[in-house]
Amino acid sequence: MFKNVAIVGATGAVGQIVRQLLQERNFPAEKFRFIASARSAGSKITFKDEEYTIEELTKDCFAGSDLVIASTPDDIAAEYLPAAVEAGCTVIDESGYWRMKEGVALVIPEVNPQAALDATGIIASPNCSTTQMVVALKPLHDAATVKRVIVSTYQATSGAGVQGTADLFDGSKAFLAGDKHDYKAFAHPIAFNCIPQIGGEKEVGYTSEELKMLYETRKILGDESIQVNPTCVRVPVANCHSEVITVETERPISPEEATELFDSFPGIQVVDDLQNGVYPLPSNCDGSDLVFIGRIRKDISHPNGLNFWCVSDNLRKGAATNAVQIAELLSENL
Repeated sequence: MFKNVAIVGATGAVGQIVRQLLQERNFPAEKFRFIASARSAGSKITFKDEEYTIEELTKDCFAGSDLVIASTPDDIAAEYLPAAVEAGCTVIDESGYWRMKEGVALVIPEVNPQAALDATGIIASPNCSTTQMVVALKPLHDAATVKRVIVSTYQATSGAGVQGTADLFDGSKAFLAGDKHDYKAFAHPIAFNCIPQIGGEKEVGYTSEELKMLYETRKILGDESIQVNPTCVRVPVANCHSEVITVETERPISPEEATELFDSFPGIQVVDDLQNGVYPLPSNCDGSDLVFIGRIRKDISHPNGLNFWCVSDNLRKGAATNAVQIAELLSENL
């Protein structure tokens, strides 16, 4: 059992869910501390029926803690988390900064738990769009080896933070009223619109969000040969990312076999009855820690292809839940 757990970014959108999950799942620890920016420091929160004062994030604030769960922007993670490691903490980081660094484990507990158990220092939690896809790919990869993936994402505004969702709600109200809205999280209006760019332009016309899905998938599955062709799109949905995933495997996987593989894999729930209009919807998956899969069908363009629809709560399994599950895994194996 960890003795002293520090939650960094405790007042942010993901940090609030981390707090909620630690309480709901009764995470074992002798002491909890909640840390945030100077702006939030000094404010009060309630956790497990006790009142706590938010502490200010500094490089000296980690003394006495043995586990840190951090939900911060990349620059904050880069600046402060090495100090946590130097203070002797195991660090679970949800930012993008450490994920692809050599020697840093990138972990989804259902997929590669041993990587967390073998890690020292910082353990990274993957990008939200990568997480749900790789959970879905893992049983297929184990059964028939994934060779190629084509994925198109439909990503919720909550993935851009609290301001992203505010832009959706306020922008929609303004649109319906015939008024203008000053968008802060997005370069284009998101209300009644789709934006086919998430992140800045990187290699050969792909964005940073898209390349995360390529490189993180390879690292988590431990297979540099997997080809991933991603397109990431922001859509006017408040929460839960959706993805269309086409997978080519070394041998054919029938929809029936895929359904059995998904059903038997932890963290996945199949919701698939096209005839009756039953499949995962963001509105039905909000607040869940599972990855939902439906529309499972053969890829009619390739003999070894399989196509399916995948939805997951990006703030929970895509971020907070995955980090807490890593913490639970470590705690159980101390």
